[in-house]
Amino acid sequence: MTQQISNLEQFTQQVRRDILRMVHAVNSGHPGGSLGCAEFLVTLYQHIMKRNEGFDMNGINEDLFFLSNGHISPVFYSVLARSGYFSVSELATFRKLNTRLQGHPTTHEGLEGIRMASGSLGQGLSVAIGAAQAKKLNNDTNLVYVLTGDGELQEGQNWEAIMYASAKSVDNLIATVDLNGQQIDGSTKDVLNMGNIKAKFEAFDWDVLEITEGNNIEAIINGMADAKSRTGKGKPVCVLLHTEMGHGVDFMMYTHAWHGKAPSNEQLENALNQNPATLGDY
Repeated sequence: MTQQISNLEQFTQQVRRDILRMVHAVNSGHPGGSLGCAEFLVTLYQHIMKRNEGFDMNGINEDLFFLSNGHISPVFYSVLARSGYFSVSELATFRKLNTRLQGHPTTHEGLEGIRMASGSLGQGLSVAIGAAQAKKLNNDTNLVYVLTGDGELQEGQNWEAIMYASAKSVDNLIATVDLNGQQIDGSTKDVLNMGNIKAKFEAFDWDVLEITEGNNIEAIINGMADAKSRTGKGKPVCVLLHTEMGHGVDFMMYTHAWHGKAPSNEQLENALNQNPATLGDY
């Protein structure tokens, strides 16, 4: 396990470099949340999910993942590319005209690994619930995962979906909330305080657990194993993942300022020096 964790950490470090270089190259994008979720998405795709060879939209006989907070597309694209869905070299086209790697993921471009467009916040949980119910209808025993932001929970559609999932016993679903406490205009408490999110999910009859060290790969492995063990028992499962926006780059942490801002040349050099290449840059 020690070597496996070390490999995942090296993978994550390369993903951080990808995020920084992609956003800097076009002076546009969302590095903060992407960096904060790097460990989680790397671990999900490289260790947790059951994935078939190749890609098709139906995802029969494999686990599915939906990214609801689509603005963190840099980390999603990097993890998909380095997990073999498409060429790593295509990361260089991020946010450019006529690219498949739009600022927010889209499906009409035919990019492998993308199963929903997520430019508009608040919709991914509903999509994931539908996919989970489809798996049940198809007697497919694999799981559906979805990631949402904590600020994203301020969107009302989420709470309709949360109510529906428990009412219909969608117990093959694991919804992870990225609890970084930040959003574009400030802290989530200052913008629109949602209070005790765990208590709210539990009030809607979800099974809720927390990963307090959301940027620690071993903690993620253990926490998600716990989450998987709770599926199939009549309740949807919610994982509250406590992360740090901008994790891995010291000047991007502990602030909302890097939610949607690209680093300058000097800042990029500083950030990359903190994250030496491990798998080779695109």
